[in-house]
Amino acid sequence: MAIERRFIEDGVRKARVEQFLNKELKRAGYGGMDIARTPLGTQVTIFAEKPGIVIGKGGKVVRQLTQDLNTGFGIEAPQIEVQQVENPNFNAQIMAERLANSLERGWYFRKAGTSVIRRVMEAGALGCEVVISGKLTGARARVQKFTEGYIKHCGEPSETIVEKGFAVAIKKLGTIGVQVKIIPPGAQLPDHFEVLPPVPKNPEADADLTPDALGEEIDAELSEMEDVPDAEDY
Repeated sequence: MAIERRFIEDGVRKARVEQFLNKELKRAGYGGMDIARTPLGTQVTIFAEKPGIVIGKGGKVVRQLTQDLNTGFGIEAPQIEVQQVENPNFNAQIMAERLANSLERGWYFRKAGTSVIRRVMEAGALGCEVVISGKLTGARARVQKFTEGYIKHCGEPSETIVEKGFAVAIKKLGTIGVQVKIIPPGAQLPDHFEVLPPVPKNPEADADLTPDALGEEIDAELSEMEDVPDAEDY
């Protein structure tokens, strides 16, 4: 039971760290993080649209984050590495934050959702899905979904291929949850197949399959069979 409890504690700690970094690095375009154990400590990789804000002047922000992760979340010897997001349009967390900010600035939810879909698909993604839930237009909450392209919802591909991001927009009527799913270009889908072109014919090999050649080959085999003595001759 101790192993199961350890898995649960690691999952809860990772969720708390994710929430903490998302709040602290919102201005830097926070795009997710990875935690990996190493012999020297715990490697924390932070993906951000603006790495300079995460590092801070003279590394002040990084040192503060390292201290907070060690004292506040019990991470042993954290080592923070900051990486810049190459294309923010393929990062689901960044696009979810942008969509939430658009809703908070007063954008109509249909216009905001379709603009995110169009921006992601024009960048070359294989598929994108945006789900907005909450009090969108009135006192009753509802869910609105926008989908374009190809999206996996179940199985291992939905966990390994699909990029997921979540953000919250705070408005006067209440909070609105925003979820973005993206399949980046170049993803190897399990049900994808490719039809290969036919193999070009070899004229030299086809020459051996002419009727005359086949006839000579059959005559040679028959002559060999006639030379074999019968069982009665022994």
